[in-house]
Amino acid sequence: MTVTSRVVDDPARRNLWHPDEPRPIRVYEWRPDGTPAGTVLVSHGTGGSGSAMGWLADPMVAAGFRVVAVDHHGNDFVGGYHPAGFAHVWERPRDLSVVLDDLGSVGPVGVAGFSAGGYTAGALVGGRADPAIVRMVLDGGIELPPIPELPGAFERLREETTAVELEQAVERSAADLRDPRVTAAYVVAPAIGAMLTEESLAAIEVPVAVRWGDADDVNPFELHVQAYVDHISGVDARSVGADVRHEDFIESATPDPTVRDAVGRDAAAFFLRQMG
Repeated sequence: MTVTSRVVDDPARRNLWHPDEPRPIRVYEWRPDGTPAGTVLVSHGTGGSGSAMGWLADPMVAAGFRVVAVDHHGNDFVGGYHPAGFAHVWERPRDLSVVLDDLGSVGPVGVAGFSAGGYTAGALVGGRADPAIVRMVLDGGIELPPIPELPGAFERLREETTAVELEQAVERSAADLRDPRVTAAYVVAPAIGAMLTEESLAAIEVPVAVRWGDADDVNPFELHVQAYVDHISGVDARSVGADVRHEDFIESATPDPTVRDAVGRDAAAFFLRQMG
């Protein structure tokens, strides 16, 4: 198994810290021994990093898949934090499409993600944000929980954003970010389900698996996960445990790898069924 890292630039979008430079996307790539059975894109949770997604990547590589994870600019602990990196989550699916363009011919493609990365995976197969809800979030009409990694992020963003920029962000959030090259999605403890339209979730045509922990109080089922489960046709959905918390999926938050190992193996089995 070989792991490499590099940076892919997207000249169509700006660097959050240096607007005269392209948006950087740090890429981590795991390659199996032999010819890959396909490629799985991986998106980390908010404030995380693609480099910390080995728990999900390793079992898929062992199953024969090439796995490509990214750092989402402004929302990863390697590159640093920026308010827009947390608020403008709709830029995350665009990151994966840019990287897929860069990879060229890759065979069958799947996508997997945890937390905000679960939203990213869902958006890449057709989930779309409701612009009315996004507008209320961005202008403060809907109060969100504090962001531990970047306190005051939304307040700072509102101070620095003009009315024109706000409307531009709302318009970008509602875009169809589906990438037709992606043929299956595996979503773990997904975020932002309540911001997605029922119609877009119902229109998803590729196989989707959703997994969550019943003790998750970061992305509670009713607020974040249920929309995916209720509205995606034919979804493969189940809890991975009554006592499983959000933190159990984060290596740095709990030393016990039991849940992560089981979910990683389950993801590998899912993609073998759908893409193998």
